[in-house]
Amino acid sequence: MKDTTFGFIGLGLIGGSIARGIKRACPTARIMAYMRTRAKLEQAKEDGIVDVILDGIGEPLLECDIIFLCTPVEYNAQYLTQIRPFLKPGALITDVGSTKEDIHRVVTTLHMEEFFVGGHPMAGSEKTGYENSTDHLLENAYYIVTPTAKTKQEDADRLVEIARSIGSIPIVLDYHEHDRIVAAISHLPHLIASSLVNLVKDSDNQNELMKRLAAGGFKDITRIASSSPEMWEQICMTNTGNIIDMMEHYIASLTQILDSLKQHRGDDIYELFDTSRIYRNSISESRKGSVTPEYSFTVDIVDEPGAISTLSCILSARGISIGNIGINHNREQGEGALKIVFYNKESMEQAWAQLKKYNYELIPKH
Repeated sequence: MKDTTFGFIGLGLIGGSIARGIKRACPTARIMAYMRTRAKLEQAKEDGIVDVILDGIGEPLLECDIIFLCTPVEYNAQYLTQIRPFLKPGALITDVGSTKEDIHRVVTTLHMEEFFVGGHPMAGSEKTGYENSTDHLLENAYYIVTPTAKTKQEDADRLVEIARSIGSIPIVLDYHEHDRIVAAISHLPHLIASSLVNLVKDSDNQNELMKRLAAGGFKDITRIASSSPEMWEQICMTNTGNIIDMMEHYIASLTQILDSLKQHRGDDIYELFDTSRIYRNSISESRKGSVTPEYSFTVDIVDEPGAISTLSCILSARGISIGNIGINHNREQGEGALKIVFYNKESMEQAWAQLKKYNYELIPKH
């Protein structure tokens, strides 16, 4: 990548993190970028990430070997038409959208299949914008690569190698299969989480006891409901067919569960929990996938003055950084009174070993 010039249309959380990862892997790589907020581009240039700030889509893109479309999914397709006149021979276009059928359809319509390879880095954060990008956000995250019917193998391999260079785990998929998979594991769960939150909101009493007591399992399964409504509207509108298909299957399964409850068939309910438990436990926690893992554990301590500061001093004395620390008001799954979140697995393991030396009772994340 040392002689490669990259172009970025959009430089937010994902685009910025890819650019940072490229610069970390190959400091001599040349990066051009365009986005509407020029102040962020100037910050990226000051950071040494962007070498050339673009004023718009134009002739400077003729210098690019690879162009990343990193704008919201509904805009990426629009930029394809603008970029096409400024592609040099052998240049490659890719995107980072979480739905692929929509942009592949546009690529086919524009006869751009030979120089487009779709991409979807499956990582993110509750924070957005270039200012929250890091050079390690995509480390150990799956990076889905979706070639077209006319993509040359060497072009697909180029994107695979870039994904590897920034620490991601590339997987090549048919774009139809990609959208069906993410409909089930990402898009439908977001709809379910949001609808469940609204169910509780609409069912709560005037004292808002449901809201007050909502913790533990409820907060875990609805955490993703805090995501950007604008982004998720776009996602749902570009993967509607697959989401509808998965939702119909889900509604059918809920109907079966409802019937089992009405008929008081305990065996059915037991099988529901048993089969889901077995399958859920088979899912690896060691890789990021589409949601960044939380490195945390809880500590069973007495709520008394100085307890938290003592624990913090023990960890800081060993140079262990804490990402977040807070009280568990609801411990329905056997959690300790204090939850500690770390920035990485290494810090979590060091903290665990250190607190064990001081005879703290620690409970791993469920």
